[in-house]
Amino acid sequence: MLLVYTHKISPRIKYVFKHIFTRVLGIDVSFTTKIEKFIAHDSLKMSYTKQQLGNEFFIKSHDILFEQGLSDVEIHIHDWDETKGFFFNGEKSAIPFDIFASSFYLLSRYEEYLPQVRDEFGRFLATESIAFKHGFLHQPVVDIWAFKLKDALQNHFPDFNFPKRVYSIKPIIDVPSAYNYKLKGIMRTWGGAVKDLLRLKFKSLYNRFMVIFGLKHDPFDTFKYIINKQKQSRFKFVFFFLIGAYSTYDKGINANKKKFISLIKQVADYCIVGLKTSFFAIDNILVLKKEKLQMEAIINTSLTASRQSYSKLNLPESYRNLVELEIKEDYTMGYINHIGFRAGSCTPFLFYDLDYEVQTPLKIHSYHLMDYALLKTQSLLDKKKVLNQIINEIKEVNGEFVPVFHNYTFGNEPRWRGFKDLFNIILESVNED
Repeated sequence: MLLVYTHKISPRIKYVFKHIFTRVLGIDVSFTTKIEKFIAHDSLKMSYTKQQLGNEFFIKSHDILFEQGLSDVEIHIHDWDETKGFFFNGEKSAIPFDIFASSFYLLSRYEEYLPQVRDEFGRFLATESIAFKHGFLHQPVVDIWAFKLKDALQNHFPDFNFPKRVYSIKPIIDVPSAYNYKLKGIMRTWGGAVKDLLRLKFKSLYNRFMVIFGLKHDPFDTFKYIINKQKQSRFKFVFFFLIGAYSTYDKGINANKKKFISLIKQVADYCIVGLKTSFFAIDNILVLKKEKLQMEAIINTSLTASRQSYSKLNLPESYRNLVELEIKEDYTMGYINHIGFRAGSCTPFLFYDLDYEVQTPLKIHSYHLMDYALLKTQSLLDKKKVLNQIINEIKEVNGEFVPVFHNYTFGNEPRWRGFKDLFNIILESVNED
């Protein structure tokens, strides 16, 4: 048990200290404002305040963890060994930066509450983040800082044994449409055929009818391949099926189709199944509740995980809706076109509501790579290099790697050629030293 002395125990302090010490470093933490209790504690301890009490392990505190709401936070990024740091706190401190304040800034997504340019879907852009602007998006800095803190504490308390955690993976399979041609209904099938004709896509037209007449395999139907991969892995894949109504943004399969329901049930026998919320469910809790109940009726159990369409998040409303509907985990936090760590961490963390100043029970599994981001690199060799780089970054801190692939990624479309090999690299990464 680590005891932390601070002049004020704020919700922000409890939140970020528990993430760094309990979730990342694996040790319990408690807090006190009483100097006598702090002095009497004969194990791991540190002070987090403005002035050092004596010669104890001390980190000078930044004001952000004692504030409420948003303020105009001044951030200056500095080099710190192989990484970056901000909220510099002077020479007397055991480490040169207040990593608790900076970790809170990243984990709470403080910057996403501030005014900034967004894309056509209203999404926060990677290029607007301080991580991208200052060149540390590719690093899980929160975890790196935590391990730097651990090293400093180990030097101060050489007899204390820190637990070790191990690298893990949590592959995500996103299913916006289970099939490309099958189960689309007469109107959509003929509409698609007319579009193929008008655009002179004769190969697509040919494939469409070959699949419909059962003479060819649907290119999006890769579920047998993925389930076979699941059988070979000790880490559970998480599937997210879109079951929302057809719209401009969502073009999935009708959730009343018996064959589609049967597919979801079959996948649920081997993998975790979550809900890919429709575009209109992102802002409308009634639509979200309807889709949640519909998915629960299909999988015959409580829905635990969700992922928003288009990886769109409206903070804090999107997450508040999930909390209200008692959905326990979300897998939306990440960037579609950039590889890296949107929240600066490869450790799942709880959503902190900055408006209400409260830690919620919603666990955020930030994803670090989407298959689309790998399309930016030309050759398969370059793709493998980029993938191995992100894996190595996470392995350095024994974190959890969360990659997002789609069901059609494993099909036969030319642009996805070699992606089965990339998926295998991820699965095999847990077996390497």
